[in-house]
Amino acid sequence: MSCDENTILRVENLSKEFNRYKSEWHRVAHLMGMGIKPVEVHHVLKDITFCIKSGEAVGVVGRNGAGKSTLLKIITGTLNPTEGIVEYSGRVAAILELGMGFHPDLTGRQNVYYSAGLMGFTPAQIDEKIDEIEAFAEIGEYFDEPVRMYSSGMQMRVAFSVATAWRPDILIIDEAMSVGDMYFQHKSFSRIKEYRELGTSLLLVSHDRAAVQAVCDRAILLDNGVIVKDSDPEEVMDYYNALIAAKEDEDEENIEQIRSEDGRLMTLSGDGSIKLKNIELLNSEGETIEIVAVGERVSLEITIEVVRSVDELVLGYMIKDRLAQAVFGTNTHFMDRVIYSPKQDRIIKYRFSFDANMGPGTYSVNTSAHAGFTHVQGNYFWLDNALVFEVVNVNKSGFVGLAWLPPQLEVEDVE
Repeated sequence: MSCDENTILRVENLSKEFNRYKSEWHRVAHLMGMGIKPVEVHHVLKDITFCIKSGEAVGVVGRNGAGKSTLLKIITGTLNPTEGIVEYSGRVAAILELGMGFHPDLTGRQNVYYSAGLMGFTPAQIDEKIDEIEAFAEIGEYFDEPVRMYSSGMQMRVAFSVATAWRPDILIIDEAMSVGDMYFQHKSFSRIKEYRELGTSLLLVSHDRAAVQAVCDRAILLDNGVIVKDSDPEEVMDYYNALIAAKEDEDEENIEQIRSEDGRLMTLSGDGSIKLKNIELLNSEGETIEIVAVGERVSLEITIEVVRSVDELVLGYMIKDRLAQAVFGTNTHFMDRVIYSPKQDRIIKYRFSFDANMGPGTYSVNTSAHAGFTHVQGNYFWLDNALVFEVVNVNKSGFVGLAWLPPQLEVEDVE
């Protein structure tokens, strides 16, 4: 792997093993070079290699146990690798675990001085920032109470506030951001966005698809300690979604990523029991369309074939905007229209009709057939980017946003 001069973080051939011995005495004997071998070797990371450029935001995703947190601990120096190297330039700030490094009997204020001191800042430098840290955390009088009295959300507030009080060159965040109230999450992501504009690189571990796709330029998918995919966030998250379904389903399942004639990357997964025959968007006259007016009545028509008889058939779809954020999704389970025991070779056509009350822009449609209320319970097929259409504003008053929600307005003089 070659990294250019703009690289701020380089991870090369990184591996981590955890060994299990018959006893602690055997472990000590092994460390002393006495030839005692472990009874089990667990490979958590295997030959991980990637670079992050200055100002780049990279998401790390994967199922629990994939090796994400271990990777971050090695990068931040809290864990040593078995093999490989990590090189970076500039100052690194990390939020790996809630309250990591906090002493439960010290107050929030005291822990700020303690944590910031470990980060290399002097008492005088911390004095200059302490009021700003307290104000950003917004936990009131609890700032001077012992941390053992804090909720997980309060711990996250203080941890994030002290870690980002000084703009780092690299900011590393584990799942901690998923804890706490929505207000502080929005506030935190605003600070991350501000720092990114100033040149901070970001390494974010999250299961939140929306966060990864909204914040990151690139995503890395880990599975069983290896990099499965390193690419565009939408492409990686689509593959990750298919991978989750494949792991949950006992039947053998294939995952493919193919390009359509117009260049769209389509992720297809499933055991093949149900086949998608056709999907198209229709206007009120039943004509196939690709351009839709804001508020126009349309129908999403999906035709499937039962390749192998199944016990339960649920069909669903998801509309996404150009940034791959979910706009609306539903399925026949939620609509109480499940089909039970459809037989082989049956052809079924579904028509979902709705008003396209969406803002102008380009949208894509995912569709899937499965058992249960979600595709991870028994995925027959899942196809991302199965259909693309554009919404234009031709006869509505001016507005901005993803939704057309025309208000009723009343204006009156009160004096």
